[in-house]
Amino acid sequence: MISLLADSGASMPVWSVLPFLGLLLSIAVIPLVREHWWHENHHKAIVSLLFGVPVAVYVAFRDPGALAHAGLEYVAFVCLLGSLYIISGGVRLRGSLPGTPASNAALLAFGAVLANVTGTTGAAMLLLRPYLHANRQRKNKVHLVVFFILVVANCGGCLTPLGDPPLFMGFLKGVPFTWTLALWKEWLVVCGCLVAVFYFFDRARHRADGAPLNPRDPVALEGGANLGLLAAVVGAILAGGFWVKPRWGETAAQVFQSALMAGFAGLSRLTTPRARREANEFSWHPLMEVLVLFVGIFAAMIPALSVLREHGAALGLARPAAFLWVTGGLSACLDNAPTYVAFLSMAQYLPDEVAGTTQAALAAISCGAVFFGALTYIGNGPNFIVKAAAEHAGVRMPSFFGYMAWAAALLLPVLGVVTLLFFR
Repeated sequence: MISLLADSGASMPVWSVLPFLGLLLSIAVIPLVREHWWHENHHKAIVSLLFGVPVAVYVAFRDPGALAHAGLEYVAFVCLLGSLYIISGGVRLRGSLPGTPASNAALLAFGAVLANVTGTTGAAMLLLRPYLHANRQRKNKVHLVVFFILVVANCGGCLTPLGDPPLFMGFLKGVPFTWTLALWKEWLVVCGCLVAVFYFFDRARHRADGAPLNPRDPVALEGGANLGLLAAVVGAILAGGFWVKPRWGETAAQVFQSALMAGFAGLSRLTTPRARREANEFSWHPLMEVLVLFVGIFAAMIPALSVLREHGAALGLARPAAFLWVTGGLSACLDNAPTYVAFLSMAQYLPDEVAGTTQAALAAISCGAVFFGALTYIGNGPNFIVKAAAEHAGVRMPSFFGYMAWAAALLLPVLGVVTLLFFR
């Protein structure tokens, strides 16, 4: 749903990328040196606006169409992430899962499948609370959330355009809806390896913790009406892509989708009993943290994406492996959806087999955007909200660089295997 690369396009000087780099550095460093100060969302907003507003003013004079397009994309981002967060907060799994390594691994595997139906954000928001509750007695919980981000919030959503925003953008740009199902082998290798590694890692940690097993309370689902609203959000996304966009264009589709998703979120807020949200330990803090940070990110990365569009051809990409790793590397630093669109455009000098490029190049770009988006907290929308929700639940999450170290150690070897198997 996110496509910051508009076709307007006044070129931007290379130096205009500096505020975006400064914002990324601030997100990475300030929590290390001023942890308590950074915890307050209004302080995050100050930093975000400090870098984002000057860029927005500059872009408004140089290319107002690009700023308007970025504003629309931010609203779409807020409506998607916010609606899934609010609606899923009204679904409660009463009772308790066992919290054993086997049940935790099974939940991650289920999340990898569910992500292709509800999107990575929807799957993450539905499963994170019962996952953390099931492991509430564990001493070491960081790896639980890190693997959850890798599998459920990112790599799982590789099989349908609903799974991850980059793939939905591909659908809007002409990729057939069922084309991504052909990525099942890559999906199976990545998710299978991560879940297997998690199981053995978690088993060792579980023994070290000496955590008692949770009491086997009967498990029951409350808030079934909110599951219907989640299905309605998915329906709004599909209707925007299949019905509104072909008739009135991409902007109309985004406005249509955003309005419906906001309405569904409001309906969930009005109809869900407060007691159920309190039992879920629902809080606005994680959502607000993501929204205030990403308003600056969306503004500050307009020049970065413009520079990529203008000078990307100089990268001389041709081999699938190169598309995989360059798309992936930038997806980890920029948001993965606009990066996907940029490289799809670059690859359209190749023979037209699907959406203006080759099957191999499109597969590499798709996998690069989805899988590598897990490497940083800002690579994909759900990453930061999962981090914030876990911290609100008492999990002391790694710093920006600390998470990068975790993710790189776990994911890059698997992606090396994927490269050798599918993209040589």
